[in-house]
Amino acid sequence: MSEPGSHRNPYAPLYLPEFRYFIMGRAIFMMGLRMTVTILGWWMYELTNSKLALGFLGLSEVIPALSLALYAGHYIDLHEKRKVLLTTLSLFTLCVCFYFLLSLPQTQMRWGHWAVASGICAVVALSGAIRAFSGPSFGSLISQIVPRNILPQAASISSASWLIASISGHAMGGFLIAFAGIHNSFGIILGILLTGIFFLRKISPKPIYATKDRRTWQSVKEGLQYVFKTKEIAGAMTLDLFAVLFGGAVALVPVFAKDILKVGPIGFGWLNAATDIGSIIMVTILTIWPMRNRQGKKLFYAASGFGICIILFAISNNFWLSFFALLLSGCMDGVSVIVRSTILQLKVPDELRGRVLSVNSMFINSSNELGQFESGVAAKIMGTVPSVIFGGCMTLGVTILTWFKAPALRKMQY
Repeated sequence: MSEPGSHRNPYAPLYLPEFRYFIMGRAIFMMGLRMTVTILGWWMYELTNSKLALGFLGLSEVIPALSLALYAGHYIDLHEKRKVLLTTLSLFTLCVCFYFLLSLPQTQMRWGHWAVASGICAVVALSGAIRAFSGPSFGSLISQIVPRNILPQAASISSASWLIASISGHAMGGFLIAFAGIHNSFGIILGILLTGIFFLRKISPKPIYATKDRRTWQSVKEGLQYVFKTKEIAGAMTLDLFAVLFGGAVALVPVFAKDILKVGPIGFGWLNAATDIGSIIMVTILTIWPMRNRQGKKLFYAASGFGICIILFAISNNFWLSFFALLLSGCMDGVSVIVRSTILQLKVPDELRGRVLSVNSMFINSSNELGQFESGVAAKIMGTVPSVIFGGCMTLGVTILTWFKAPALRKMQY
């Protein structure tokens, strides 16, 4: 068996106890959050029967997340990352408590459907503000747990565990809606989130590398400058931003499940999980058999394949074909996840890690919610199916444009 420090052993990081706590705690907590996201989408559409309301659900989260992202990176670099992470996770748990109260039958009878929907958006906005701090905290903690020589393996394992948690959360969210109901589902999720926090608390406090002798804007500017001068990072973030922004068909899955494919909450849960199932298949393959060369070109091929899969999903009227199209889109996205996360772990110095990962959060994570808003608005204007076809075509167009405009990313190898 290979030693823990061996750069050839794909499982070397798992020899480290703190990395195991990190992976277990993060996976359990993320599973709970994904269950929450799945239930919120179904619940919102059930309350309002409005595609535009689904779009506003995403917008409610992205506005505070984007507004605080740059400051969050500065704050994380100046503070102990484990403490910041545990604080944000506790606040996420509080948000689920609010959903539990909003989903009480008495609340819905007293307030009415649209008032409850507004309350959901308000809590989602709070979770967006929290996410501005939690995402970069998770990402920056890995490099303080794992030695640099096995960071690529750690990034792959971290991505794989995140995707497994996401698959489980999406699928179980659908089952919970069907068998436990929305209100009881939030009670179950609370227990899951607390279990994740239990494991993450076992990680020891970490050192702070950044100094506090700089003003906030100067500190934030350093992170932005580093991203934009490192062409591989900037190119990968830009490509992923627009692919997810225009190809965000997942935002309309509740509409496809209920109105087009005519499946219930269980089918909805599996459609929601399909993208992540594809991603975990690809991430697992790339963890065991890593890409050895031409990673930049393979990233572009994957982005093109993603756009084609979204178009296929839009035109399908068959559940299994739709599931397959989303699963294949997840395989394509898995390539992007591995390439981008490896670039970030290898190229970003520790003292800038929080700020750079906050910029990454602005580009990547917030593009999901912006894509959800774009999908809701486009579906309202064009109709559900034409809006998703449009998104897939735009993803292909952006990929072709970036191929010619970002030669450093195209030629990148690691």
